[in-house]
Amino acid sequence: MGTQREEGSARQTTASGLLRGSIAGRPEPRITLAALLAPLGERAFGVLLALLAIPNFVPLAVGIGGVMGVAVMVLGIQLALGATRPWLPGWAGRRQLDRHRLLRLLERLEPVTARIERICRPRLPATTRKPLSLVTGGMLVLLGLMLALPLPFTNYFFGALLLAFAFALIERDGALLLAVWALTLASAGVIGALGEIVFLLLREGIG
Repeated sequence: MGTQREEGSARQTTASGLLRGSIAGRPEPRITLAALLAPLGERAFGVLLALLAIPNFVPLAVGIGGVMGVAVMVLGIQLALGATRPWLPGWAGRRQLDRHRLLRLLERLEPVTARIERICRPRLPATTRKPLSLVTGGMLVLLGLMLALPLPFTNYFFGALLLAFAFALIERDGALLLAVWALTLASAGVIGALGEIVFLLLREGIG
């Protein structure tokens, strides 16, 4: 009975609540990334994606998209290969995070996270598991690539997409995941079309 109650409680935990609880549950002022993710099991993928999304909402984080984009692509490849929890190189796992600063950033993001969580609930669970996790991994690689491109005024939008990916994985919301797949593909289509237009204009200008 106790185990069933614990599992039920875990399923009802919101994504931001899980992330906040994982951070606040550590007594030390600075915690390593590995220690933060260790107790989260397969939900660690979603929590790590949420952590990678946060810097995209910091206005002074110039060039952060390139760094975060590469990290998102690495996580996407791991998901596509069937990993059930993220693998971190030793130096990344030992990276220390300021606990109070992370909690403050979560408070700043609360208007965004609250909107996403209002529509989140467990549904279409097969979409969040293998073999469809291969599609999720591919979409994350695509999103990471777009995030890494030096495109102005896109960090907030791609950061919100990344948060939606994270929340869908944490809360097993397959419907939200399908919507984020569609938005990622649409974004790639728009960027590709704009790139083609710019290329044609440059070619005509040179010619």
